[in-house]
Amino acid sequence: METINLSETFEAVKSAQTMESFETEINESLKNFKETDGDSVWGLLEYYMEENKVLPVTVDGVVKGGLIAYVDGVRGFIPGSQLDMKYVEDLNSWLKKNIEVKIIELDFEKERLVLSRRAILVEKAAEEKKARINAITAGSVLEGKVETLKPYGAFIDLGDGISGLVHISQISQKRIKTPGEILTVGDTVKVKVLKVEEGKLSLSMKALEEIVKEPAEEKETFDYKEEGEATTSLGALLAGFTFE
Repeated sequence: METINLSETFEAVKSAQTMESFETEINESLKNFKETDGDSVWGLLEYYMEENKVLPVTVDGVVKGGLIAYVDGVRGFIPGSQLDMKYVEDLNSWLKKNIEVKIIELDFEKERLVLSRRAILVEKAAEEKKARINAITAGSVLEGKVETLKPYGAFIDLGDGISGLVHISQISQKRIKTPGEILTVGDTVKVKVLKVEEGKLSLSMKALEEIVKEPAEEKETFDYKEEGEATTSLGALLAGFTFE
């Protein structure tokens, strides 16, 4: 980055034959400084954006639809929709506040710099949610409400922003064609955590059902034993027969 050398500028003043030539030299130096410094700053802003850097700024102005804040001397715009995760009614209340932002849009040619505080909040919320999910262990039994029904299963709201999927094959021990045969949105159910993977929960209702066994078919038995002692002697077999 080129810098203005005050000593050289002073020498230029002394050597300038006229005020016009002096002004020309000064303007040329300022132009070169602006161009060189500008390239450097926008390059730095591009680096911030690529690296997803969190940048501390101060809200310096309120305009239609958003706020103004400067990053390394470059004017940035924070749309009202990018200020918070919920709707912000009074933008003036943010004036002169120190906040953290990320660059979400950058255009050197148009000198356009768009900033977002909301992007940071969304990322933090996602990280916190992932941590809460990872704290749940497989085998845990939880209670929740049926949030939505899909052809492939039911999503269960477990509270605290966490939900999990009960696949249709894990809803009941009975074979069903649709989750709606067993469940209705709003039902309170107990589920067992089968798996925790990549921030997602696989749940089962079937695992908590008592195993239902079909009653064994009873075979009819016949008891041919009569009163008295059974015998298979020759005398017994020939009893009742007479021989001439």
